[in-house]
Amino acid sequence: MKDFIITTDSTADLPTDYIEKHHLHIMSLPYTIEGSTYTWENPMQVKEFYDMMRAGSLPTTSQVNPEEAATLFENILKSQDVDILHIAFSSGMSGSFNNCRLAAAEMEEKYPGHRIAVVDSLGATLGEGLLVYKAVTMKEAGKSFDEIVSWLEENKLHLVHNFTVDDLFHLHRGGRLSKTAAVLGTMINLKPVLHVDDEGHLTMLSKVRGRKKSLIGLVDCMEQQIGSWRDKNDIVFISHGDCPEDAQFVANLIKERLGIDSFLIDYIGPTIGAHAGPGTVALFYLGDYR
Repeated sequence: MKDFIITTDSTADLPTDYIEKHHLHIMSLPYTIEGSTYTWENPMQVKEFYDMMRAGSLPTTSQVNPEEAATLFENILKSQDVDILHIAFSSGMSGSFNNCRLAAAEMEEKYPGHRIAVVDSLGATLGEGLLVYKAVTMKEAGKSFDEIVSWLEENKLHLVHNFTVDDLFHLHRGGRLSKTAAVLGTMINLKPVLHVDDEGHLTMLSKVRGRKKSLIGLVDCMEQQIGSWRDKNDIVFISHGDCPEDAQFVANLIKERLGIDSFLIDYIGPTIGAHAGPGTVALFYLGDYR
């Protein structure tokens, strides 16, 4: 049975030590702030990135283009006799998935006998990362390429992505909220709880007043959505926009209510953080429905 390599996008926001330990390959989505462009290979310190956003900088991001995707795939196929499993950023938020799919078809034609499966995660940040984590765990347990691809496709809509933001104007800038709603919401301290739906788009779940209520709201939603998966979550992922105390508050509440005590907590990287903003807290786990 041919070995295979797992690749993913920088939007998966997995810690560098995890990526290195499990020999993952990363497709970089560039971001630009104050006239300088950064990549996975040449990053800005994430704390500095959020400090600049708080000071008023407005970063922009770019998707993976087919040529960049083809280069990553070809570099792997040139050096190793392997297949490739790529877990991609949601097609509902970026054209990166489709560009990777086009690149995969080109490379499969150029290198016959090699397979490249491109899975649309329909997710982002550590939600995409949790899907990668599941694939890595199965691979290291001896599951085959086809078994893992099948599991990902069959279960990715059970991977819940819920989050809340602290500043409504970043959602407005990204086209997710009207200016009027952002202004009025800010005036009355409105905090939305949002999720990624089955098409990989951002949609509203609820609106509450106050930061603490929005964080509690994430766990309220988890209690409703986790259903029959309650005992199947060996780990829960939480990412944050430079607010580790709030992420830990959510983790502590999950432990108290649901008895889950294994978490991976890390930053939302700049590519996603550019659109969500400082103060975002995102929660990821397996549940009955998104």
